[in-house]
Amino acid sequence: MRIAIFDFDGTLYANETFQLMMDRLKSHPTYSPLYKPFFRTILWPYISYKLKLLPEPKMRERSMQIYLNALQHLSREEIHHYFQEMKHAIQEDFNEKVVQRYTEHRQNGDYTMLVSGAYTSFLHEVTSDFQFDRIIGTDIPFTRDEMIDLSQAIYHIQGDRKTEKVLSCLASENVDWSRSYAYGDSFSDLPVLQIVGNPVAVRPDSKLEAMAIEQKWEIIR
Repeated sequence: MRIAIFDFDGTLYANETFQLMMDRLKSHPTYSPLYKPFFRTILWPYISYKLKLLPEPKMRERSMQIYLNALQHLSREEIHHYFQEMKHAIQEDFNEKVVQRYTEHRQNGDYTMLVSGAYTSFLHEVTSDFQFDRIIGTDIPFTRDEMIDLSQAIYHIQGDRKTEKVLSCLASENVDWSRSYAYGDSFSDLPVLQIVGNPVAVRPDSKLEAMAIEQKWEIIR
């Protein structure tokens, strides 16, 4: 089996999901009052990151948790609807070259995976027109009565955690890694890119671009 792994932010989607979600919360006709307390809370981890007091992975994980905290009174159904409302904005900024690669992999019978740090339910809603064989993201914990469970911290999927999840869900499959593909835009995607024989850097950041050039990887600009 040959697989094709796609990152979301900066790869399939040309922009940053978290910025979109912040903008949506700020302008939402119902939930906009939640924005100011959310923004005040998120300032500290962001400033700590800028002052190099907090590593970027920790800052991102805390930001995702703080965003979820702001939506704590929403049910599972309301959360799904909230994410669904962002689908149109996301569709406007899909990377056409990467969408074409996805289409080619599907036509070739490859097993396609979307692997991202974004909330899993968000990924399902905004890519519902695609047919990924597997979507791996950051799961939102819910209580038995279908409300967000803040007693459980999220496990943010990023860096090595992406690779762990990919390898875990494919553990029972006969994967031809040497003929498989992975698409990513940042140096943090390196753990996933390195497990396949055909890594592809998509509009890469400077560190990933340097690696891609050195290793003679394909680059999509």
